[in-house]
Amino acid sequence: MNPAIRAVLVGRCAPLGRHGVPSGIDKRPVDAAVDVTFTGLSGDEQGDRKNHGGPEKAIHHYAFDHYAVWRGEFPALAPRLAVPGAFGENISTDGMTEADVCIGDVYRIGSTLLQVSQGRQPCWRLNERFGMPAMARQVQEQGRTGWYYRVIEQGRIAAGDRIRLVDRPAPRWTVKRILDVLYRDTLNADDLARLSALPQLAESWRKLCRGRLERHAVEDWSLRLETPEEAPR
Repeated sequence: MNPAIRAVLVGRCAPLGRHGVPSGIDKRPVDAAVDVTFTGLSGDEQGDRKNHGGPEKAIHHYAFDHYAVWRGEFPALAPRLAVPGAFGENISTDGMTEADVCIGDVYRIGSTLLQVSQGRQPCWRLNERFGMPAMARQVQEQGRTGWYYRVIEQGRIAAGDRIRLVDRPAPRWTVKRILDVLYRDTLNADDLARLSALPQLAESWRKLCRGRLERHAVEDWSLRLETPEEAPR
């Protein structure tokens, strides 16, 4: 099965939430084909380049399949979840979730060649986006995070393009399985060691796994998941 892109989305930076932090999370669909570079889609912006964007997080893909589930769990969010883009994704599809995608998967999309590099680490900007203080934590706990691509070959993508699997070097490591290790079975030493040595996994996530092995402890998630009381500097 080669699912088609439902929407390609980009966003300019704009003030977000009560602190008015710059954020590009408000993505909108693009009608025409979009240029893809090694750092992302033409016209797409990130307000915090330290934690968002860059070559290992060039493009964020989120399953539209999850939207109906979120609407069922949180009916008040239904207006926000009517169309793609609510989670700040660049690519929206049907029929392709974290359970179907493996780290290192290489996909031909349009004239580009993309490789899955890591899952998403939800942050408090999702709380502000949805007006729900625990939304980022819910996304993490439910494992409905989406995933990121690094760009192997630059080109163009557009809504309607088919997503064709070219290579799957790590078939045992679905994004779902990795999220389970990172957020549920958090101190599984064997799996952490395997992930730390997985060459297709983004170095930041390999480093995270090595840190847990060295400390025998899980890193503090609160700064990432909890909306700060004061504007971040």
